[in-house]
Amino acid sequence: MKAGFIQFEPIFGEIDRNLERVESLIEKADADLLVLPELFNTGYLFTSKQEAIDLSEEVPGGKTTQMLCRMAREKNLYLVGGLAEKSGEKFFNSAVLVSPEGYVGTYRKVHLFFEETLWFDPGDKGFEVYDIGKCRLGIMICFDWIFPEAMRVLSLKGADIICHSSNLVLPFCQDAMITRCLENHVFAITANRTGTEKRGGESLHYTGKSQITGLGADLLYRAGGDTEEVGVVDIDVEMARDKKLNDYNNLFRDRRPEFYGDIR
Repeated sequence: MKAGFIQFEPIFGEIDRNLERVESLIEKADADLLVLPELFNTGYLFTSKQEAIDLSEEVPGGKTTQMLCRMAREKNLYLVGGLAEKSGEKFFNSAVLVSPEGYVGTYRKVHLFFEETLWFDPGDKGFEVYDIGKCRLGIMICFDWIFPEAMRVLSLKGADIICHSSNLVLPFCQDAMITRCLENHVFAITANRTGTEKRGGESLHYTGKSQITGLGADLLYRAGGDTEEVGVVDIDVEMARDKKLNDYNNLFRDRRPEFYGDIR
């Protein structure tokens, strides 16, 4: 299948403008699956809880999910994209999965980073794997990468591809994802954003370098640090379903969960 990412620079608070830009980039892409950055519709650097409330949308009824559904239908592809979700009295840093038939599901970020803990509620839905026919995919958001349990759970549940919507500011993730994919023998698509946000006396610079990571400690594609890009590669999904390392070792068969009890 053809799978990849969209890397661009969202403008904080300008949802309509960000959606228009993404729509234009999706329109030009030739892919079966595309992953968008974390909070791609709103920008990332909130300065108050009220801003998070004002910019959050219900799922699937909000304009962002509806736009993604329309583009998925028109382009006959699957899309994963990050947004601020309103659910009752709670607000989540979420990512939605949509298909040519419409809305499929939502992942709510489990591991909140830095000031996200002030604006959002911790994710409450766990790590789910979705069978979309051509592959089984799991979803993570940004800081989830630093917790190996997240990717391991998705892999043990049968994910072939990890869709990783991100707004990365630390320099470690892109290289670390090589190890994550190697230890689980899965593919990953890390969709990062670019640019610098300066708001409320704070400044965050995003590292770009979105990438598609192979399962053999290899990079299938890596974007530039400050470029707008749509990166797509051909992925042989069946390769991720073979956990055999050699004639004697299998990544999942050789696990010894009875000795992992100290992990709580």
